[in-house]
Amino acid sequence: MTGRLTLQIVKAAKPRDVRYTLWDAELKGFGLRVNADGTKSYALKYLFRGRQRWHTIGKHGSPWTPDTARSEVMRLLVQARNGIDPQEAKQAQTTADLTVLELCNLYLAAARAGQILTKFDEPKKASTILTDESRIQRHIEPLLGRKRVQDVTTDDIEAFLHDVAAGRTALDMRTGSRGRAIVEGGRGAATRTVGLLGGIFAFAVRKRMRIDNPVRGVQRFKDKRNERFLSGPELRQLGQALSVSDDAWRQHAADLATWSERAGRGKPPRPPAHAESLSATGAIRLLLLTGARKSEVLQLQWTHVDREHGYLRLPTSKTGAKAIPIGTAALALIDLQPRLENNPFVFTGNVPGRPFVGLAKVWERIRARAGLPDVRLHDLRHSFASVGASAGSSLPLLGAILGHRDPKTTQRYAHIARDPARAAAEHVSNLIATSLTTLR
Repeated sequence: MTGRLTLQIVKAAKPRDVRYTLWDAELKGFGLRVNADGTKSYALKYLFRGRQRWHTIGKHGSPWTPDTARSEVMRLLVQARNGIDPQEAKQAQTTADLTVLELCNLYLAAARAGQILTKFDEPKKASTILTDESRIQRHIEPLLGRKRVQDVTTDDIEAFLHDVAAGRTALDMRTGSRGRAIVEGGRGAATRTVGLLGGIFAFAVRKRMRIDNPVRGVQRFKDKRNERFLSGPELRQLGQALSVSDDAWRQHAADLATWSERAGRGKPPRPPAHAESLSATGAIRLLLLTGARKSEVLQLQWTHVDREHGYLRLPTSKTGAKAIPIGTAALALIDLQPRLENNPFVFTGNVPGRPFVGLAKVWERIRARAGLPDVRLHDLRHSFASVGASAGSSLPLLGAILGHRDPKTTQRYAHIARDPARAAAEHVSNLIATSLTTLR
């Protein structure tokens, strides 16, 4: 166009199939971009140190008019002549105003996109991201969320560490009609959350939002993770509770079949309070007999089971692709699980084609009946390692396996222990299965 960019010209500009620019004839580089959707924005095209750059002033409308945008362009051109790139200055200002909560949201978005890698050089798992979200929401947001990223110091991180450890972020609140959020804080939560903050600020440094990581140099509490091991008597208590549950579930299934044969007259029988799904009790047993993680067992598919060599070959896990050597008890247990059509999972739930869910709640009931109220599901994995170490298996082998083996060696599984890891898995699971006394 020729002439000055005016309000009349801006209003008359019509959208086209592709975006185009109307240039102001008086002020070089000042233009109006008209997008295909009809939106309009003022922009500056300029040279800085020999490179052509674009800078968006803002969309047409308050506060941006041809006159206010022209004044801003003139200010930016003076800034560029003084050696300050307007685009870099704008980015620096945006970064300067960024809050810790906004940084956390950027970090989570990058994690969901697979751009944040773990120490195993693998993208963070969805379950890990959920844990990160919880720590951000429960601890980081209330204490540091509003603070500017640029203003956070090592002293702030140290104060945060001690505040979380002292329970400053503790809460007990309802989350919906049945949910409840209980946050206790403590040294363990403080140490792990500061560890997460270290990763978040490292992300900020990589993205040039900060030049340093304020978490570096902060002395955290020693993370004394709960490492609870089941003794021999406790394994027998657990085995008894699992057996009682299985008997009750099978009796309930028989009662349902009888009710169905009678044309379903009357109310269907309800399962006893101490009856749990065989998928749930089977998954608990496999946790003990393999030392695998909960997610590895619940996501186990039939195609992952290598019977010939005695391995669970997982395409993905917390540490990436993984092969877990297992013993004959574990193989026998897996073979007891029914195969459902169009469901690839070994332990199935009520939703067609999906694995069992809700194991944590089942475990709470089972452990209460077994008299083991302080034992977590993850402690079954610890118990494998404890039994193996007590039986003389080397720690490197246990670390390589974290799996078990069984006393009920059948002819069907006679191809046993073809490598040291498999032999150790066989030995350990034998000991555990014997302690459980019953494996169904």
